[in-house]
Amino acid sequence: MKTRFIFNPRSGRHARNARLLPLLRDFISARALDADLVATEGPGHATELARDAVHQGCLRVVAVGGDGTMNEVAQALLHTPAALALVPCGSGNGLALHLGLPLAPLAALELVAAIGGRVAAVDTGSVNGKPFFNAMGLGLDAEVSRRFNHLTRRGLPAYARTAFSAFVQRKSEHCTITAGGRREKIEAMLIAIANSDQYGNRAFIAPGARVDDGQLDLVAIRPVGLLGAAILGAHLFLGSIDRSPHVRRLRGSRFIIERPAPGLVHTDGETHPTSSTVEVLVHPRSLRVVIPATTRAIAPADDLAPAGFALQLP
Repeated sequence: MKTRFIFNPRSGRHARNARLLPLLRDFISARALDADLVATEGPGHATELARDAVHQGCLRVVAVGGDGTMNEVAQALLHTPAALALVPCGSGNGLALHLGLPLAPLAALELVAAIGGRVAAVDTGSVNGKPFFNAMGLGLDAEVSRRFNHLTRRGLPAYARTAFSAFVQRKSEHCTITAGGRREKIEAMLIAIANSDQYGNRAFIAPGARVDDGQLDLVAIRPVGLLGAAILGAHLFLGSIDRSPHVRRLRGSRFIIERPAPGLVHTDGETHPTSSTVEVLVHPRSLRVVIPATTRAIAPADDLAPAGFALQLP
């Protein structure tokens, strides 16, 4: 099977990545894979490399990196015969954890080589035309992503410090959310829309959400103080955030969010400026993904839904 490995040397911890590159080369050689290994050189490059892989007939394209690398690679694989495989080495690895993928590099590589793996079809999302695969968000969610992306050292402790700093300077917005033909006004400091159940690091922003149900889960968090934020943080990791009275959760295939002014959104942790009106859509069964054979809940990728939206690619 023709395969391309796309390696982001800037994802996660640099010391680990220095050891990962020779591991990748040795694995490809030892398995005699029909594969090449290419490294990204900057933002958007992974999408170009993945698109080229599809044009060359690769049926498996491996994103070696974090959620941002995953997003860039997956953009080029939508509605194609190629399957996305992940060797997660980022800070959160939200989609990988949701799919039950191993985080140990060698175990992930074994799955890539079709040992104990299968191909499934999963839903994807888009926000004002930009694709996301795990989660998107605005308000405090986007501000934390913006600050986190400027850090040289990543990981859960760094994310927690960044989130606390952004929370101290938080602002809320009066938004109108339209879902299923109903309009609802809410004051929110954070709105997240999830395809999977978590941000990453087992922080469950949408407990019970699935990547193959044709739905997205919107979670809006009303303004809270420091104590309320601490309680919400506990709920987040306990998988019970939607039990909080400060949380409004909706499910649907399309959301329109109207906010007072243009601002940032994030897609899988990468931030983008966008308009005051935010349209979020689900695209059912639009991406093939390699998952463990033991993950039975997700249906096989025997077919994919036809292409139904235009992406804003870099």
